[in-house]
Amino acid sequence: MAYDATKMKDFEIAEAAEKNMPTPGQWQERLGLEKDEIIPFGRIAKLDFMKIIDRLKDKPDGKYIEVTAITPTPLGEGKTTTSMGLVEGLGKRGVNVGAAIRQPSGGPTMNIKGTAAGGGNALAIPMTEFSLGLTGDINDIMNAHNLAMVALNARMQHERNYDDAELAKRNLRRLDIDPTNVEMGWIIDFCAQGLRNIIMGIGGRMDGYMMKSKFGIAVSSEIMAILAVARDLKDLRERIGRIIVAYDKKGNPVTTSDLEVAGAMTAFMRNAINPTLMSTVEYQPVLVHAGPFANIAIGQSSIIADRIALKMFDYHVTESGFAADIGFEKFWNVKCRFSGLIPNVSVITATIRALKMHGGGPKVVPGRPLPDEYVKENVALVEKGCENLIHHINTVRKAGIKPVVCINSFYTDTKDEIAVVRRAAESAGARCALSEHWLKGGDGALELADAVIDACNDKVDFKFLYPLEMPLRQRVEAIAREVYGADGVSWTPEAEAKAKRFESDPAYADFATMMVKTHLSLTHDPTLKGVPKGWTLPIRDVLVYAGAKFLCPMAGAISLMPGTSSDPAFRRIDVDTETGKVLGLF
Repeated sequence: MAYDATKMKDFEIAEAAEKNMPTPGQWQERLGLEKDEIIPFGRIAKLDFMKIIDRLKDKPDGKYIEVTAITPTPLGEGKTTTSMGLVEGLGKRGVNVGAAIRQPSGGPTMNIKGTAAGGGNALAIPMTEFSLGLTGDINDIMNAHNLAMVALNARMQHERNYDDAELAKRNLRRLDIDPTNVEMGWIIDFCAQGLRNIIMGIGGRMDGYMMKSKFGIAVSSEIMAILAVARDLKDLRERIGRIIVAYDKKGNPVTTSDLEVAGAMTAFMRNAINPTLMSTVEYQPVLVHAGPFANIAIGQSSIIADRIALKMFDYHVTESGFAADIGFEKFWNVKCRFSGLIPNVSVITATIRALKMHGGGPKVVPGRPLPDEYVKENVALVEKGCENLIHHINTVRKAGIKPVVCINSFYTDTKDEIAVVRRAAESAGARCALSEHWLKGGDGALELADAVIDACNDKVDFKFLYPLEMPLRQRVEAIAREVYGADGVSWTPEAEAKAKRFESDPAYADFATMMVKTHLSLTHDPTLKGVPKGWTLPIRDVLVYAGAKFLCPMAGAISLMPGTSSDPAFRRIDVDTETGKVLGLF
Protein backbone atom coordinates (compact mmCIF):
# COMPACT_ATOMS: atom_id res chain seq x y z
CA MET A 1 0.00 0.00 0.00
CA ALA A 2 1.38 3.40 -1.00
CA TYR A 3 1.00 6.26 1.46
CA ASP A 4 -0.36 9.64 0.35
CA ALA A 5 2.95 11.39 -0.24
CA THR A 6 1.17 14.57 -1.29
CA LYS A 7 -0.23 15.00 2.23
CA MET A 8 2.22 13.15 4.48
CA LYS A 9 5.74 14.28 5.30
CA ASP A 10 8.59 11.80 4.90
CA PHE A 11 8.97 11.24 8.63
CA GLU A 12 5.23 10.53 8.86
CA ILE A 13 5.41 7.94 6.06
CA ALA A 14 8.42 6.40 7.75
CA GLU A 15 6.64 6.26 11.10
CA ALA A 16 3.62 4.52 9.54
CA ALA A 17 5.74 1.98 7.64
CA GLU A 18 7.96 1.22 10.63
CA LYS A 19 5.01 -0.32 12.51
CA ASN A 20 5.32 -3.44 10.33
CA MET A 21 9.05 -3.33 9.63
CA PRO A 22 10.72 -6.74 9.96
CA THR A 23 12.57 -7.35 13.21
CA PRO A 24 16.17 -8.60 13.16
CA GLY A 25 14.88 -12.12 13.85
CA GLN A 26 12.42 -11.91 10.97
CA TRP A 27 15.17 -10.64 8.65
CA GLN A 28 17.35 -13.56 9.69
CA GLU A 29 14.69 -16.05 8.66
CA ARG A 30 13.68 -14.19 5.50
CA LEU A 31 17.26 -13.74 4.23
CA GLY A 32 18.40 -17.24 5.22
CA LEU A 33 21.05 -15.97 7.61
CA GLU A 34 22.65 -18.01 10.37
CA LYS A 35 21.94 -16.88 13.93
CA ASP A 36 25.46 -15.56 14.50
CA GLU A 37 25.47 -13.65 11.17
CA ILE A 38 23.02 -10.98 12.34
CA ILE A 39 23.83 -8.59 15.20
CA PRO A 40 20.72 -6.82 16.58
CA PHE A 41 20.86 -3.08 17.32
CA GLY A 42 17.37 -2.31 18.59
CA ARG A 43 14.99 -2.19 15.62
CA ILE A 44 17.84 -2.69 13.16
CA ALA A 45 20.86 -4.95 12.88
CA LYS A 46 24.38 -5.28 11.59
CA LEU A 47 25.47 -8.16 9.39
CA ASP A 48 28.64 -10.07 10.21
CA PHE A 49 30.41 -9.54 6.93
CA MET A 50 33.19 -12.09 7.28
CA LYS A 51 30.88 -14.94 8.32
CA ILE A 52 28.39 -14.29 5.51
CA ILE A 53 31.00 -13.92 2.78
CA ASP A 54 32.77 -17.08 3.94
CA ARG A 55 29.55 -19.12 3.91
CA LEU A 56 28.42 -17.82 0.51
CA LYS A 57 31.82 -17.57 -1.17
CA ASP A 58 30.99 -20.20 -3.80
CA LYS A 59 27.56 -18.77 -4.66
CA PRO A 60 27.42 -16.91 -8.02
CA ASP A 61 26.99 -13.14 -7.82
CA GLY A 62 23.64 -11.56 -8.66
CA LYS A 63 23.06 -8.75 -11.14
CA TYR A 64 24.96 -5.55 -10.26
CA ILE A 65 23.05 -2.28 -10.83
CA GLU A 66 24.56 1.17 -10.27
CA VAL A 67 22.48 4.35 -9.89
CA THR A 68 23.89 7.75 -10.90
CA ALA A 69 22.43 11.00 -12.25
CA ILE A 70 22.70 13.99 -14.54
CA THR A 71 24.36 17.13 -13.15
CA PRO A 72 22.00 18.11 -10.33
CA THR A 73 20.44 21.31 -9.14
CA PRO A 74 21.47 22.31 -5.60
CA LEU A 75 18.29 20.49 -4.47
CA GLY A 76 19.47 17.09 -5.73
CA GLU A 77 17.60 14.97 -8.25
CA GLY A 78 16.65 11.96 -6.15
CA LYS A 79 19.26 9.23 -6.65
CA THR A 80 18.46 7.62 -3.31
CA THR A 81 14.74 7.99 -3.97
CA THR A 82 15.28 6.33 -7.36
CA SER A 83 17.40 3.58 -5.79
CA MET A 84 14.71 2.81 -3.22
CA GLY A 85 11.98 3.03 -5.85
CA LEU A 86 13.84 0.68 -8.18
CA VAL A 87 14.29 -1.86 -5.37
CA GLU A 88 10.57 -1.61 -4.60
CA GLY A 89 9.66 -1.99 -8.27
CA LEU A 90 11.88 -5.05 -8.64
CA GLY A 91 10.29 -6.39 -5.47
CA LYS A 92 6.85 -5.98 -7.05
CA ARG A 93 8.12 -8.10 -9.96
CA GLY A 94 8.91 -10.90 -7.51
CA VAL A 95 12.67 -10.45 -7.74
CA ASN A 96 15.03 -11.24 -4.86
CA VAL A 97 16.50 -7.75 -4.57
CA GLY A 98 18.44 -5.59 -2.14
CA ALA A 99 20.40 -2.36 -2.13
CA ALA A 100 23.40 -0.60 -0.63
CA ILE A 101 23.43 3.12 0.12
CA ARG A 102 25.69 5.51 2.00
CA GLN A 103 25.16 6.63 5.57
CA PRO A 104 24.23 10.33 5.79
CA SER A 105 26.35 12.83 7.67
CA GLY A 106 24.89 14.81 10.55
CA GLY A 107 26.16 17.98 8.88
CA PRO A 108 23.84 17.94 5.84
CA THR A 109 21.02 16.36 7.87
CA MET A 110 21.00 19.32 10.25
CA ASN A 111 21.70 21.87 7.51
CA ILE A 112 20.08 22.31 4.07
CA LYS A 113 20.03 18.89 2.46
CA GLY A 114 18.22 16.96 5.17
CA THR A 115 18.28 13.20 5.45
CA ALA A 116 19.51 11.04 2.57
CA ALA A 117 16.86 8.36 3.11
CA GLY A 118 15.01 9.00 -0.15
CA GLY A 119 11.50 10.39 -0.05
CA GLY A 120 7.79 9.80 -0.36
CA ASN A 121 7.02 6.12 -0.93
CA ALA A 122 10.63 5.42 -1.96
CA LEU A 123 12.19 5.73 1.44
CA ALA A 124 14.64 3.85 3.68
CA ILE A 125 13.47 3.10 7.21
CA PRO A 126 13.77 3.47 10.15
CA MET A 127 14.32 7.06 9.11
CA THR A 128 15.14 8.51 12.52
CA GLU A 129 17.92 6.00 13.25
CA PHE A 130 19.25 6.39 9.70
CA SER A 131 19.42 10.17 10.04
CA LEU A 132 20.77 10.36 13.60
CA GLY A 133 23.84 8.17 13.82
CA LEU A 134 22.48 4.71 12.93
CA THR A 135 24.67 2.03 14.57
CA GLY A 136 27.56 4.37 15.38
CA ASP A 137 29.88 3.98 12.37
CA ILE A 138 30.50 7.71 11.97
CA ASN A 139 31.12 8.02 15.71
CA ASP A 140 33.67 5.19 15.46
CA ILE A 141 35.34 6.99 12.55
CA MET A 142 35.49 10.25 14.53
CA ASN A 143 37.05 8.47 17.50
CA ALA A 144 39.61 6.65 15.37
CA HIS A 145 40.51 9.76 13.38
CA ASN A 146 40.76 12.10 16.36
CA LEU A 147 42.83 9.56 18.29
CA ALA A 148 45.48 9.94 15.58
CA MET A 149 45.49 13.69 16.18
CA VAL A 150 45.72 13.14 19.94
CA ALA A 151 48.73 10.90 19.35
CA LEU A 152 50.33 13.46 17.04
CA ASN A 153 49.94 16.46 19.33
CA ALA A 154 51.02 14.54 22.43
CA ARG A 155 54.11 13.26 20.61
CA MET A 156 55.03 16.78 19.49
CA GLN A 157 54.66 18.03 23.07
CA HIS A 158 56.83 15.25 24.49
CA GLU A 159 59.53 15.72 21.85
CA ARG A 160 59.64 19.43 22.68
CA ASN A 161 59.80 18.83 26.44
CA TYR A 162 62.29 15.91 26.56
CA ASP A 163 65.75 15.26 25.14
CA ASP A 164 66.57 12.03 23.29
CA ALA A 165 67.74 10.23 26.41
CA GLU A 166 64.51 11.02 28.24
CA LEU A 167 62.46 9.97 25.21
CA ALA A 168 64.34 6.66 25.12
CA LYS A 169 63.41 6.02 28.77
CA ARG A 170 59.79 6.36 27.68
CA ASN A 171 60.42 3.95 24.79
CA LEU A 172 59.95 6.71 22.21
CA ARG A 173 62.11 7.70 19.26
CA ARG A 174 62.23 11.28 18.01
CA LEU A 175 60.03 11.72 14.91
CA ASP A 176 61.03 15.38 14.50
CA ILE A 177 57.59 16.36 13.15
CA ASP A 178 57.38 19.60 11.18
CA PRO A 179 54.58 21.69 12.79
CA THR A 180 54.15 23.61 9.52
CA ASN A 181 53.57 20.44 7.52
CA VAL A 182 50.76 18.58 9.29
CA GLU A 183 48.47 16.74 6.86
CA MET A 184 45.58 15.78 9.14
CA GLY A 185 43.22 17.88 11.20
CA TRP A 186 40.36 17.07 13.54
CA ILE A 187 36.85 16.03 12.49
CA ILE A 188 33.32 16.66 13.71
CA ASP A 189 30.08 15.56 12.07
CA PHE A 190 28.54 18.99 11.63
CA CYS A 191 28.89 21.87 9.18
CA ALA A 192 30.99 24.13 11.43
CA GLN A 193 32.74 26.76 9.34
CA GLY A 194 34.12 28.41 12.49
CA LEU A 195 36.41 25.39 12.95
CA ARG A 196 37.96 25.40 9.47
CA ASN A 197 41.11 27.08 10.81
CA ILE A 198 42.09 26.99 14.48
CA ILE A 199 45.07 27.42 16.80
CA MET A 200 45.43 24.66 19.38
CA GLY A 201 47.66 24.09 22.38
CA ILE A 202 47.25 27.59 23.80
CA GLY A 203 48.55 27.65 27.36
CA GLY A 204 51.68 26.27 28.97
CA ARG A 205 54.14 23.47 28.18
CA MET A 206 51.76 20.87 29.59
CA ASP A 207 48.83 22.01 27.43
CA GLY A 208 49.89 20.34 24.21
CA TYR A 209 51.93 21.65 21.30
CA MET A 210 50.70 25.02 20.08
CA MET A 211 50.18 25.04 16.33
CA LYS A 212 47.72 25.87 13.58
CA SER A 213 45.19 23.14 12.94
CA LYS A 214 41.80 22.60 11.31
CA PHE A 215 38.56 20.66 11.41
CA GLY A 216 36.87 18.80 8.59
CA ILE A 217 33.46 17.17 8.49
CA ALA A 218 33.55 13.53 9.62
CA VAL A 219 32.68 12.03 6.24
CA SER A 220 35.74 13.72 4.70
CA SER A 221 38.04 11.64 6.92
CA GLU A 222 40.42 9.32 5.14
CA ILE A 223 39.19 6.59 7.48
CA MET A 224 35.74 6.90 5.92
CA ALA A 225 37.31 6.56 2.49
CA ILE A 226 39.21 3.50 3.71
CA LEU A 227 36.01 1.93 5.05
CA ALA A 228 34.46 2.33 1.60
CA VAL A 229 37.26 0.52 -0.25
CA ALA A 230 38.58 -2.04 2.29
CA ARG A 231 37.93 -5.68 1.43
CA ASP A 232 38.13 -7.08 4.96
CA LEU A 233 39.41 -6.35 8.48
CA LYS A 234 43.02 -7.21 7.60
CA ASP A 235 42.95 -4.81 4.65
CA LEU A 236 41.34 -2.14 6.84
CA ARG A 237 44.08 -2.49 9.48
CA GLU A 238 46.86 -2.26 6.90
CA ARG A 239 45.35 0.81 5.26
CA ILE A 240 44.83 2.61 8.58
CA GLY A 241 48.49 2.01 9.39
CA ARG A 242 49.56 3.80 6.18
CA ILE A 243 47.66 7.05 6.84
CA ILE A 244 50.01 10.03 6.64
CA VAL A 245 49.39 12.31 9.62
CA ALA A 246 52.23 14.78 9.06
CA TYR A 247 55.76 15.09 7.65
CA ASP A 248 59.06 15.38 9.46
CA LYS A 249 61.48 18.27 8.97
CA LYS A 250 63.19 16.38 6.12
CA GLY A 251 59.90 15.94 4.28
CA ASN A 252 59.42 12.26 5.10
CA PRO A 253 55.89 11.07 5.92
CA VAL A 254 54.92 10.39 9.53
CA THR A 255 52.21 7.73 9.60
CA THR A 256 49.81 6.38 12.18
CA SER A 257 52.12 3.36 12.41
CA ASP A 258 55.01 5.67 13.29
CA LEU A 259 52.84 7.12 16.05
CA GLU A 260 51.95 3.56 17.19
CA VAL A 261 48.25 4.40 17.12
CA ALA A 262 46.99 2.41 14.12
CA GLY A 263 46.04 -0.64 16.17
CA ALA A 264 43.95 1.38 18.61
CA MET A 265 42.30 3.21 15.69
CA THR A 266 41.34 -0.13 14.16
CA ALA A 267 39.92 -1.25 17.50
CA PHE A 268 37.42 1.60 17.26
CA MET A 269 36.51 0.36 13.76
CA ARG A 270 35.96 -3.31 14.63
CA ASN A 271 32.15 -2.97 14.51
CA ALA A 272 32.03 -0.33 11.78
CA ILE A 273 33.36 -2.84 9.25
CA ASN A 274 29.97 -4.63 9.32
CA PRO A 275 27.14 -3.15 7.21
CA THR A 276 23.85 -2.12 8.82
CA LEU A 277 20.62 -3.75 7.63
CA MET A 278 17.63 -1.46 7.04
CA SER A 279 14.47 -1.62 4.94
CA THR A 280 12.50 0.19 2.26
CA VAL A 281 8.96 1.24 3.20
CA GLU A 282 7.85 -1.81 1.20
CA TYR A 283 10.18 -4.04 3.25
CA GLN A 284 12.98 -4.92 0.85
CA PRO A 285 16.43 -5.15 2.49
CA VAL A 286 18.79 -2.16 2.32
CA LEU A 287 22.41 -2.27 3.47
CA VAL A 288 23.94 0.96 4.74
CA HIS A 289 27.71 1.15 4.90
CA ALA A 290 30.21 4.02 4.60
CA GLY A 291 29.41 7.57 3.59
CA PRO A 292 32.48 9.23 2.04
CA PHE A 293 32.45 12.64 0.37
CA ALA A 294 31.79 12.37 -3.35
CA ASN A 295 33.59 15.63 -4.16
CA ILE A 296 36.91 14.61 -2.64
CA ALA A 297 36.63 10.88 -1.90
CA ILE A 298 34.99 7.94 -3.63
CA GLY A 299 31.36 8.84 -2.91
CA GLN A 300 30.16 5.23 -2.78
CA SER A 301 28.76 2.79 -0.29
CA SER A 302 31.32 0.15 0.60
CA ILE A 303 32.87 -2.63 -1.43
CA ILE A 304 32.09 -4.87 1.55
CA ALA A 305 28.35 -4.13 1.29
CA ASP A 306 28.37 -4.83 -2.45
CA ARG A 307 30.29 -8.07 -2.00
CA ILE A 308 27.84 -9.62 0.45
CA ALA A 309 24.76 -8.15 -1.27
CA LEU A 310 25.74 -9.72 -4.58
CA LYS A 311 25.86 -13.08 -2.79
CA MET A 312 22.61 -12.55 -0.88
CA PHE A 313 20.45 -11.07 -3.66
CA ASP A 314 19.72 -11.92 -7.30
CA TYR A 315 19.61 -8.18 -8.11
CA HIS A 316 21.68 -5.68 -6.15
CA VAL A 317 21.29 -1.89 -6.48
CA THR A 318 24.13 0.40 -5.39
CA GLU A 319 24.23 4.18 -5.55
CA SER A 320 27.04 6.56 -6.53
CA GLY A 321 27.28 10.11 -5.22
CA PHE A 322 26.40 13.04 -7.48
CA ALA A 323 26.31 12.92 -11.28
CA ALA A 324 27.97 10.50 -13.67
CA ASP A 325 30.99 12.79 -14.16
CA ILE A 326 31.83 12.29 -10.47
CA GLY A 327 29.94 9.33 -9.02
CA PHE A 328 29.90 7.00 -11.99
CA GLU A 329 33.45 7.91 -13.03
CA LYS A 330 34.73 6.93 -9.56
CA PHE A 331 32.54 3.81 -9.48
CA TRP A 332 33.84 2.85 -12.93
CA ASN A 333 37.56 3.57 -12.63
CA VAL A 334 38.15 3.21 -8.88
CA LYS A 335 35.54 1.13 -7.07
CA CYS A 336 35.23 -1.52 -9.78
CA ARG A 337 39.01 -1.67 -10.16
CA PHE A 338 39.50 -2.12 -6.40
CA SER A 339 36.66 -4.63 -6.02
CA GLY A 340 37.00 -6.61 -9.24
CA LEU A 341 33.20 -6.42 -9.63
CA ILE A 342 31.64 -5.65 -13.01
CA PRO A 343 28.26 -3.85 -13.25
CA ASN A 344 25.45 -5.07 -15.50
CA VAL A 345 23.79 -1.70 -15.95
CA SER A 346 23.87 1.91 -14.80
CA VAL A 347 20.69 3.91 -14.15
CA ILE A 348 20.95 7.65 -14.85
CA THR A 349 18.47 9.63 -12.76
CA ALA A 350 17.09 12.75 -14.46
CA THR A 351 14.43 15.28 -13.57
CA ILE A 352 12.61 17.71 -15.81
CA ARG A 353 13.56 20.37 -13.25
CA ALA A 354 17.30 19.82 -13.67
CA LEU A 355 17.05 19.58 -17.47
CA LYS A 356 15.29 22.96 -17.54
CA MET A 357 18.12 24.43 -15.46
CA HIS A 358 20.69 23.09 -17.94
CA GLY A 359 18.59 24.46 -20.78
CA GLY A 360 19.02 28.00 -19.47
CA GLY A 361 16.43 28.17 -16.70
CA PRO A 362 16.78 30.57 -13.77
CA LYS A 363 19.04 29.87 -10.82
CA VAL A 364 17.73 27.29 -8.36
CA VAL A 365 18.28 28.33 -4.74
CA PRO A 366 17.64 25.98 -1.79
CA GLY A 367 15.00 27.31 0.58
CA ARG A 368 13.39 29.58 -2.02
CA PRO A 369 10.34 28.82 -4.21
CA LEU A 370 11.13 27.49 -7.67
CA PRO A 371 10.72 30.07 -10.46
CA ASP A 372 7.70 29.60 -12.75
CA GLU A 373 9.86 28.09 -15.50
CA TYR A 374 10.25 24.98 -13.34
CA VAL A 375 6.60 24.42 -12.51
CA LYS A 376 5.03 25.32 -15.88
CA GLU A 377 5.53 23.55 -19.21
CA ASN A 378 8.59 24.71 -21.15
CA VAL A 379 9.53 22.16 -23.76
CA ALA A 380 12.28 24.35 -25.24
CA LEU A 381 14.21 24.48 -21.96
CA VAL A 382 13.93 20.70 -21.54
CA GLU A 383 15.09 20.07 -25.10
CA LYS A 384 18.15 22.29 -24.70
CA GLY A 385 18.91 20.78 -21.27
CA CYS A 386 18.95 17.26 -22.71
CA GLU A 387 22.48 18.01 -23.92
CA ASN A 388 23.61 17.43 -20.33
CA LEU A 389 21.73 14.12 -20.18
CA ILE A 390 23.23 12.94 -23.48
CA HIS A 391 26.71 13.85 -22.24
CA HIS A 392 26.26 11.56 -19.21
CA ILE A 393 24.78 8.78 -21.35
CA ASN A 394 27.90 8.91 -23.51
CA THR A 395 30.11 8.76 -20.41
CA VAL A 396 28.43 5.58 -19.18
CA ARG A 397 28.58 4.01 -22.64
CA LYS A 398 32.37 4.54 -22.70
CA ALA A 399 32.53 1.93 -19.92
CA GLY A 400 30.84 -0.60 -22.21
CA ILE A 401 27.46 -0.27 -20.50
CA LYS A 402 24.13 0.61 -22.14
CA PRO A 403 22.44 2.76 -19.49
CA VAL A 404 18.82 3.15 -18.44
CA VAL A 405 17.58 6.72 -18.02
CA CYS A 406 15.08 7.11 -15.19
CA ILE A 407 12.85 10.17 -15.41
CA ASN A 408 12.21 10.78 -11.72
CA SER A 409 8.65 12.08 -12.01
CA PHE A 410 7.31 15.29 -10.45
CA TYR A 411 3.63 16.24 -10.60
CA THR A 412 4.51 19.37 -12.62
CA ASP A 413 6.05 17.34 -15.49
CA THR A 414 4.00 17.31 -18.69
CA LYS A 415 3.58 14.65 -21.37
CA ASP A 416 5.36 16.74 -23.99
CA GLU A 417 8.32 17.42 -21.69
CA ILE A 418 8.62 13.71 -20.85
CA ALA A 419 8.40 12.81 -24.55
CA VAL A 420 11.36 15.10 -25.30
CA VAL A 421 13.50 13.29 -22.72
CA ARG A 422 12.50 9.86 -24.03
CA ARG A 423 13.46 10.79 -27.59
CA ALA A 424 16.79 12.26 -26.51
CA ALA A 425 17.72 9.27 -24.34
CA GLU A 426 16.75 6.65 -26.89
CA SER A 427 18.49 8.49 -29.73
CA ALA A 428 21.67 8.49 -27.60
CA GLY A 429 21.49 4.71 -27.19
CA ALA A 430 19.86 4.38 -23.78
CA ARG A 431 16.66 2.84 -22.54
CA CYS A 432 14.31 5.31 -20.88
CA ALA A 433 11.63 4.81 -18.22
CA LEU A 434 9.28 7.18 -16.45
CA SER A 435 9.06 6.35 -12.75
CA GLU A 436 6.54 7.57 -10.18
CA HIS A 437 8.12 5.83 -7.20
CA TRP A 438 7.92 8.92 -4.94
CA LEU A 439 4.14 9.01 -5.39
CA LYS A 440 3.29 5.32 -5.82
CA GLY A 441 6.22 3.28 -4.48
CA GLY A 442 6.95 0.01 -6.26
CA ASP A 443 3.77 0.19 -8.34
CA GLY A 444 5.03 3.47 -9.78
CA ALA A 445 8.45 1.99 -10.62
CA LEU A 446 7.38 -1.03 -12.68
CA GLU A 447 8.39 0.52 -16.01
CA LEU A 448 11.82 1.30 -14.54
CA ALA A 449 12.14 -2.19 -13.04
CA ASP A 450 11.26 -3.82 -16.36
CA ALA A 451 13.78 -1.66 -18.23
CA VAL A 452 16.51 -2.57 -15.73
CA ILE A 453 15.72 -6.31 -15.87
CA ASP A 454 15.86 -6.11 -19.67
CA ALA A 455 19.14 -4.17 -19.58
CA CYS A 456 20.70 -6.72 -17.23
CA ASN A 457 20.42 -9.23 -20.08
CA ASP A 458 22.59 -7.09 -22.36
CA LYS A 459 26.19 -8.13 -22.93
CA VAL A 460 28.56 -5.78 -21.10
CA ASP A 461 31.92 -5.10 -22.68
CA PHE A 462 33.27 -3.43 -19.55
CA LYS A 463 36.50 -1.49 -19.88
CA PHE A 464 38.26 1.13 -17.78
CA LEU A 465 38.90 4.61 -19.11
CA TYR A 466 42.64 4.28 -18.59
CA PRO A 467 45.14 1.55 -17.64
CA LEU A 468 46.61 1.59 -14.15
CA GLU A 469 50.05 2.02 -15.71
CA MET A 470 49.10 5.43 -17.15
CA PRO A 471 50.91 8.33 -15.40
CA LEU A 472 48.84 10.60 -13.18
CA ARG A 473 48.82 13.66 -15.44
CA GLN A 474 47.72 11.59 -18.42
CA ARG A 475 44.91 10.05 -16.37
CA VAL A 476 43.70 13.51 -15.37
CA GLU A 477 43.84 14.60 -19.01
CA ALA A 478 41.77 11.56 -20.05
CA ILE A 479 39.13 12.18 -17.37
CA ALA A 480 38.96 15.90 -18.16
CA ARG A 481 38.52 15.36 -21.90
CA GLU A 482 36.47 12.15 -22.01
CA VAL A 483 34.24 12.61 -18.95
CA TYR A 484 34.03 16.36 -18.32
CA GLY A 485 34.33 17.56 -21.93
CA ALA A 486 37.30 19.88 -21.30
CA ASP A 487 39.75 20.94 -23.99
CA GLY A 488 42.63 20.07 -21.70
CA VAL A 489 44.18 20.55 -18.25
CA SER A 490 46.30 23.31 -16.73
CA TRP A 491 48.46 22.78 -13.64
CA THR A 492 49.79 25.25 -11.13
CA PRO A 493 53.57 24.88 -10.72
CA GLU A 494 53.08 23.42 -7.24
CA ALA A 495 50.51 20.88 -8.40
CA GLU A 496 52.60 19.82 -11.38
CA ALA A 497 55.69 19.39 -9.20
CA LYS A 498 53.71 17.12 -6.89
CA ALA A 499 52.32 15.15 -9.83
CA LYS A 500 55.81 14.60 -11.26
CA ARG A 501 57.04 13.43 -7.85
CA PHE A 502 54.19 10.93 -7.55
CA GLU A 503 54.75 9.70 -11.11
CA SER A 504 58.45 9.06 -10.45
CA ASP A 505 57.90 7.18 -7.18
CA PRO A 506 56.95 3.48 -7.66
CA ALA A 507 55.20 3.54 -4.26
CA TYR A 508 52.33 5.48 -5.87
CA ALA A 509 52.06 3.44 -9.05
CA ASP A 510 48.87 1.64 -8.00
CA PHE A 511 47.17 4.60 -6.33
CA ALA A 512 43.73 5.51 -7.65
CA THR A 513 43.09 8.87 -9.28
CA MET A 514 40.37 10.51 -7.19
CA MET A 515 39.30 13.74 -8.88
CA VAL A 516 38.14 16.65 -6.72
CA LYS A 517 35.70 19.15 -8.23
CA THR A 518 32.24 20.66 -7.86
CA HIS A 519 29.21 18.43 -8.43
CA LEU A 520 27.11 21.32 -9.76
CA SER A 521 28.76 21.51 -13.18
CA LEU A 522 30.68 19.35 -15.61
CA THR A 523 33.43 21.93 -15.15
CA HIS A 524 35.26 23.21 -12.07
CA ASP A 525 32.94 26.25 -12.01
CA PRO A 526 29.56 25.53 -10.33
CA THR A 527 27.87 28.37 -12.22
CA LEU A 528 28.42 26.80 -15.66
CA LYS A 529 25.47 24.58 -16.59
CA GLY A 530 24.58 22.36 -19.53
CA VAL A 531 27.60 21.11 -21.49
CA PRO A 532 30.13 23.97 -21.54
CA LYS A 533 32.55 24.19 -24.47
CA GLY A 534 36.01 25.67 -24.88
CA TRP A 535 37.29 25.41 -21.33
CA THR A 536 40.33 24.05 -19.51
CA LEU A 537 40.34 22.17 -16.19
CA PRO A 538 42.69 23.89 -13.68
CA ILE A 539 44.47 21.66 -11.14
CA ARG A 540 45.73 23.63 -8.15
CA ASP A 541 46.94 20.85 -5.83
CA VAL A 542 47.21 17.08 -5.41
CA LEU A 543 46.28 15.55 -2.07
CA VAL A 544 47.51 12.14 -1.02
CA TYR A 545 45.47 9.61 0.98
CA ALA A 546 48.13 6.97 1.51
CA GLY A 547 45.90 4.58 3.46
CA ALA A 548 43.04 4.66 0.97
CA LYS A 549 45.66 4.74 -1.82
CA PHE A 550 44.16 7.83 -3.48
CA LEU A 551 45.90 10.66 -5.29
CA CYS A 552 43.40 13.53 -5.38
CA PRO A 553 43.95 16.23 -8.05
CA MET A 554 42.00 19.30 -6.93
CA ALA A 555 40.11 21.42 -9.47
CA GLY A 556 38.68 24.56 -7.93
CA ALA A 557 38.11 25.31 -4.28
CA ILE A 558 36.58 22.41 -2.33
CA SER A 559 36.28 22.75 1.45
CA LEU A 560 36.43 19.72 3.73
CA MET A 561 34.22 21.62 6.19
CA PRO A 562 30.91 22.90 4.79
CA GLY A 563 29.17 25.86 6.38
CA THR A 564 25.79 25.97 8.11
CA SER A 565 23.18 28.10 6.33
CA SER A 566 21.05 30.87 7.84
CA ASP A 567 17.99 28.58 7.77
CA PRO A 568 19.26 25.11 8.75
CA ALA A 569 17.08 22.05 9.20
CA PHE A 570 17.79 21.83 12.92
CA ARG A 571 15.42 24.78 13.45
CA ARG A 572 12.50 22.49 12.60
CA ILE A 573 13.59 19.27 14.35
CA ASP A 574 12.22 18.46 17.78
CA VAL A 575 11.11 15.58 20.00
CA ASP A 576 7.57 14.74 21.08
CA THR A 577 8.12 14.66 24.85
CA GLU A 578 5.14 12.35 25.36
CA THR A 579 6.23 9.63 22.93
CA GLY A 580 9.95 10.32 22.42
CA LYS A 581 9.46 10.43 18.64
CA VAL A 582 11.65 12.73 16.57
CA LEU A 583 9.69 15.28 14.54
CA GLY A 584 10.64 17.41 11.55
CA LEU A 585 13.21 15.26 9.76
CA PHE A 586 12.99 15.55 5.98
